[in-house]
Amino acid sequence: MKIGLEVHVALPTETKLFCSCSTNADEPNTSICPVCLGFPGSKPMLNDAALKSALTVAKALHCKINDNTYFLRKVYFYPDLPKSYQITQLDGAIGHGGYVDISKKRIRIRRVQLEEDPAKIIREDEYSLLDFNRSGIPLNEIVTEPDIETEEELREFVNELRSILYYAGVDINKEMKTDLNISLGEERVEIKNVTGIKNLVDAERFEVKRQGELISRNQKIPKETRAYNSETLSTISSREKESDEEYGFIYEPDLASYPTGDIVIPEVVIASDVARQLSSKYGLNEATVKELVMFDRHALGLVQYGLKRSNANRVINAIELLKRHGNITISDESFGKMLSYLDKGLLLNEDAIKSLQENRQVEIEKNTVSTKEIDKAILGIVAQRQDLVREYKTNSKAFNFIVGMLLKKYKVNPKYISERLAEVLKDKA
Repeated sequence: MKIGLEVHVALPTETKLFCSCSTNADEPNTSICPVCLGFPGSKPMLNDAALKSALTVAKALHCKINDNTYFLRKVYFYPDLPKSYQITQLDGAIGHGGYVDISKKRIRIRRVQLEEDPAKIIREDEYSLLDFNRSGIPLNEIVTEPDIETEEELREFVNELRSILYYAGVDINKEMKTDLNISLGEERVEIKNVTGIKNLVDAERFEVKRQGELISRNQKIPKETRAYNSETLSTISSREKESDEEYGFIYEPDLASYPTGDIVIPEVVIASDVARQLSSKYGLNEATVKELVMFDRHALGLVQYGLKRSNANRVINAIELLKRHGNITISDESFGKMLSYLDKGLLLNEDAIKSLQENRQVEIEKNTVSTKEIDKAILGIVAQRQDLVREYKTNSKAFNFIVGMLLKKYKVNPKYISERLAEVLKDKA
């Protein structure tokens, strides 16, 4: 089985790719002009911010950046494209030959290209509507080689790609559309415009099963484009798959070739690389660090700040504690104070963390408890409730009951209480 992806993401620009219309509009067909409506005689002009953003993504994906980038016309006839062609790229794309590393292998990136989004089609029972606010939104298309071979690799790759895009400044909460190319035999089947990791996995799962059944019956798999139905968790045939020749690519005469050598491209953090490095240097759990920082720039900043001031495991535990209380918006200075309390063997409850965020020093002191006091309370409960001690190995409810008793009184990190209680009970049972 071979899987390749074509991922389309909107770039974070104030205006569209080839005109000055805003990329943000609430009412349909209010952010439009002759260029994004495809009027005859209208001339596109490249958005420099979109070009730089696309270059940032390409560099983050380890692509070789082309010295010059240029555009093509991809010809096809559809209601969302009044020009009857889309301005896109192919050989003259922003970058090519990149990669994304996942846990067990490297997924190659064929190219990263810049293109315009078509209009949005809104289908009703008896008619369709067109909203041209989306027409001309700058997109990055990220095309992989068919290197993905399992459902787990698909899930991990998309999650890793989303993290890289997040650190490259792309709003990953906006819709990401992915074309899923799957081949079990000789022919490739494309499933168009799938959104969300769950839908991607479900579409892949159905399509692999469908193609596998055709092969088992010695039936030919047609080369076609299919659509994914999220209600039935199935793919449906749409049309025969077009070839590049059928798209009739021609050079876009209204746009120049753009040199990229003088454009300063910022470095992008690869969160999984950071997690791997911290794990190697400090002995931290790589998966834990990765989960904390994959989609959280502030958490990564706190990790880097905290490691200069405290024990590495304590820094990670402190950030986990902040996330557990649902709010990690804390200044570096306040985070330093938090670490100093933890270094002294003090535990902070939710009120103490809130006081830290609001820099109310007196309230912080009132809402800390020493680990010695917690240990004393654990030993007291163990001495009084021997029935629970005898029961805990065969009944998890007994263990959770004791944890609940302690949390009700102290309201501190449940992870510490659980771990400390397990140690004490192990010795007593």
